[in-house]
Amino acid sequence: MKKLVILSGAGISAESGISTFRDAGGLWDKYPVMQVASIEGYEADPELVINFYNERRKQLLDVKPNQGHVLCAELEKYFDVTVVTQNVDNLHERAGSHNIIHLHGELTKVCSSYNPNNPKYIKELKPEEFEVKMGDKAGDGSQLRPFIVWFGEDVPRIADAAYEAEKADIFVIIGTSMNVYPAAGLLNYVPYNAEVYLIDPKDVYIDTERKITHIKKGASEGMKELMRLIAEG
Repeated sequence: MKKLVILSGAGISAESGISTFRDAGGLWDKYPVMQVASIEGYEADPELVINFYNERRKQLLDVKPNQGHVLCAELEKYFDVTVVTQNVDNLHERAGSHNIIHLHGELTKVCSSYNPNNPKYIKELKPEEFEVKMGDKAGDGSQLRPFIVWFGEDVPRIADAAYEAEKADIFVIIGTSMNVYPAAGLLNYVPYNAEVYLIDPKDVYIDTERKITHIKKGASEGMKELMRLIAEG
C-alpha cells in the first residue's frame, strides 16, 4: 500500500468556520500574536491567554468537519495515510482520520506550565471541562495551560513528521501558506520521485525546483479534484 502524507494548515479548517490567524480579519488582527501565542505573553497575563484558548475551545462545539477533512479520512481506504497538521482543532479526528501528528499542539488538551510536554500531566478535556480557570492545577502543582506550541517553543513532533515525510509516495499540502517553519521545511524530506500536490485557491510561493501539481481550489473542492487525479494516475 502506498504511503500518502497530508500536511494541513488553517485553510482546511477555515471552511468549517474556524478563524484563521493570518488572513485579514483573522485572529491576529484582534490580538497581538505575542500576547496570546508566546510564553512571554502567557507569563505577563496568564488569565488573558487561558481565556483566549477557552473561547477557541468553545468554538469547536459549533463547528463540524467539512468535506475536505472527510476526504482526507476516506483516503485511508486506498493508502497508508498520515495527516501532519499545523491546526490545533480536532476536526481531522472527528472526520475519521486515525494517524494524526499535531505539530502545534491540541486545543482540547491542557498541560503543566512547568513542563508542557511531560505526558504525565497532559490531559484531554471533555466538552464540559472546556472552561479552564486560574487555579486549575496540573499534577505537578502548576497552573494548567493550553497544550499549544507557542512561538519560541520547541516543536516536539517535528521529527515524527519528518520521518513520515521521508516515506511518502504522495505528499499533499492543503490550506497552508508554507510560511511557518519548521512545518514548511517538511517538503525537503519528501523523496524526489514522490508525487506532490498543493491544494490552495491562491498562488503559493514554494522555493523548490521539484514538480508540484497545484489544484487552485478550496479544501473541499480541491480534495475532490485530488481524488479524481489520483484515481486516474
